[in-house]
Amino acid sequence: MNPSIIRHGFILILIALVTGLLLPAMQIPRLGLSAHTIGILSGVLLIGIGAIWSAFSLSARQFLVMYWGWVYSSYANWLGCLIGAFTGAGQMTPLASSGAKADSWAEATVAVLLISVAITSLVAVALSIWGLRRHSANDA
Repeated sequence: MNPSIIRHGFILILIALVTGLLLPAMQIPRLGLSAHTIGILSGVLLIGIGAIWSAFSLSARQFLVMYWGWVYSSYANWLGCLIGAFTGAGQMTPLASSGAKADSWAEATVAVLLISVAITSLVAVALSIWGLRRHSANDA
């Protein structure tokens, strides 16, 4: 078990719940609802990952990369959607934002966050699968 990543999960759930209260103040409430949902689901995911932490067989460096990959991607995904919801930046999230567009700085910020989420999530998932390989072979 990893209490630190579990703590991040509960923190993310808390800020996602607060996000839900702020929906009426957002330029794109539907994107704000997405941020709310992403935050809650990501928090639960972090709690689950923390609960099975000892099942992963990785080097110290791989553990560090996986830990920060999960934590960063969880917060950045929530934050990217939240910034988009408040600023009206919707180019990266056309379904949730109905194609809304904002100032270039806001669009760029959301794009950097969401693209970095895609990359770090893939790394974290790959390391998670790799880290469980030995346990799967022993269980078969």
